[in-house]
Amino acid sequence: MTGRAMEPLTLLLRDESIAVFNKPAGLLLHRSFIDRHEKRFALQMARDLLGQRVYPVHRLDKPTSGVLLFALSRDDAARLTASFTAGEVHKRYLAVCRGIVPPSGRIDHTLLEEQDRADPYRQEGKGPQEAITDYCRLATVELPFAIGRYPSSRYSLVETAPQTGRRHQIRRHFKHIFHPLVGDVNYGEGRHNRFFREEFDCSRLLLHAAELTFPHPASGLVQTVTAPLDETFSCLIQRLGWQDVLPKQWLGTI
Repeated sequence: MTGRAMEPLTLLLRDESIAVFNKPAGLLLHRSFIDRHEKRFALQMARDLLGQRVYPVHRLDKPTSGVLLFALSRDDAARLTASFTAGEVHKRYLAVCRGIVPPSGRIDHTLLEEQDRADPYRQEGKGPQEAITDYCRLATVELPFAIGRYPSSRYSLVETAPQTGRRHQIRRHFKHIFHPLVGDVNYGEGRHNRFFREEFDCSRLLLHAAELTFPHPASGLVQTVTAPLDETFSCLIQRLGWQDVLPKQWLGTI
């Protein structure tokens, strides 16, 4: 986010078993060989904010914002991990892609496990793993700017729901169908990333974990937590005229 400080880790929900935060883009979950010089981590920040130990039960990439769930005990962590493994947890992401994505679809494309190349302790990766991502196109826009050989540029706002949890799955899957995410420096296109930086003052990856639905580890009751978009993503939605296709709670207007 050009010229802006990172937004804080915001508490969305806390009870005796869980704590749910809205993680800003650019914040690592924990120490990693991805960035040895980073000193801010969601795990430590959550501990400091709550004054107690927390247990991560899923991942959220550094450049991705949105719902991040922690357990507050080992037993609750084990129950939540079992729910993820059993497919009882449902995620809804919001993304901006290059081009006009089909109205809806399923990307069923195996992925090789990715490991941090800088990690001296990395082990030989596994073979191809099943990876499935469902998606639905919410809106499109055509802008009168020539990027590459075409006189205009087209983009899609997409809601996506990964059915498996491979590393960088959404980003890699949309690259696979030739609709890479805007702002993705690893799998996207530099020309479009640069255009969004210069035209919209938006340099972040346009991928946000908007909603997480899961069985509560203590009661078993289904819980849904929503994380509103940050200022950069929300302002972009407004400028492109897409605000009416999103739930108001995703935009943070209620």
